[in-house]
This record gives sequence, structure tokens and C-alpha cells, in this order.
Amino acid sequence: MTQKKIFEFGGYIAAILLVAFGIGSIAMSYNGRNEVRTDIKREYIVGSEDMSPAAIKKEVQQANLPAEITGQLPTCDVAGKAINSGERAKCFASYMRIHTLEATGGYTYSQMGRYQAQTTAPKSELSEGGGTDNASYAVTDTKTQQPVANGARDLWITETALSTALNVSYMADQLALFSLVVGIALLLTGVGFIILAAAGALRRTTAAAAPRTEVAPAS
Repeated sequence: MTQKKIFEFGGYIAAILLVAFGIGSIAMSYNGRNEVRTDIKREYIVGSEDMSPAAIKKEVQQANLPAEITGQLPTCDVAGKAINSGERAKCFASYMRIHTLEATGGYTYSQMGRYQAQTTAPKSELSEGGGTDNASYAVTDTKTQQPVANGARDLWITETALSTALNVSYMADQLALFSLVVGIALLLTGVGFIILAAAGALRRTTAAAAPRTEVAPAS
């Protein structure tokens, strides 16, 4: 087998592999995207009526939250809409964060104490966002005799867990989209290789079949 033939067969093999990987990537993209959306749909999440830019801005103003939170407001709109895609899941999660900030007075998890503070607790033992980390100044549960957890801080834990799940859905949805783009690129590249390899083989065949013109020697 000549070197040209080896390159020709190598081109065909590379092209077939690229086409196969492209088709596989597209199929995986479709299945992944479909699974993400199916999983989101079965949670039956619907955006509340205040999950629009105008409504949430009004709420934040009424809650007198810090000015920096105003710059964090979502610009998407899922008010009254079913959360059935990664993009909507991400949007819903961004509104959940604002709702949680409204409930905590604008303070985040790290700014609040672990326990519900006693009314007599000294200011030095209180966290910036309320509550205390010192069990000695925490309210005690009369039944368990254990410090009472800071409800606002626990709310952040719940919000973080739910929003993380929604954001992961968005990331998975985007990865599936990326896989689709890569699959199409591989498929087109493979088809291009086949065309180039076939064109090269055709040129060689045409050149071999062309009659030779013999030039008579000069007398």
C-alpha cells in the first residue's frame, strides 16, 4: 500500500470517528437536556407573583433593605410561570435569595449568630445580623434544655440548599447545550474530512485515467 493510500484510508477513518463522536455527543446532549427538564418539571415549581423585576424592586424598597441589595435584584421574570428549564430555575433561585434577605433584614448566613439570643444578652455577644454564637446567652428550650437555633440563620441553610439544586440544574442544562454545539462541530468536521478525502481520491483517479499525449521527437 502506497503512502498516499495510507493517508487516504487514515482520512476516512478519522472522518468516520469524528462523525460517530459528533452523533454520540448530540444524542447525549438531547438526553441530558431532556432529563434535566423532566426532573425540574416534576417538582411542580411555579414562580410567585412578585418574581418580576418591577414587583421585587417595590418589595425591597418597602422592606428598607440596604442599598447594595438593590443592585443584586434579578432582571428576569418568572412570575406565575412554571419552572421547567435550567434558565428559569436559575431565575427562580435568584428571587429566592432576595426573599431570604427580606426575611433576615438584609443579613446573610455568616452575619448571623447560631442561636436565638436572650433579650438580656450584652451587645458584645450579639452578631451583626442578630442572634449569638455564645450558648451562654442563648434562649434555652424548656423541653430539651438546649440552646434554641436562630430561625433566620436556619432559613438561609434551607435557601442555600434549594437554590444550589436549582443552579445545578441550570449548569447541567448549559453543559448539555455545550455538548450539542461540540457534537455539531465534530459532525461537520467529519463530513468535511470525508469530502476532502473523496475529492483527493477522485483527482487521482481522474489523473490516472487521462490519456497521455506523446510528443514526437523533432526531426
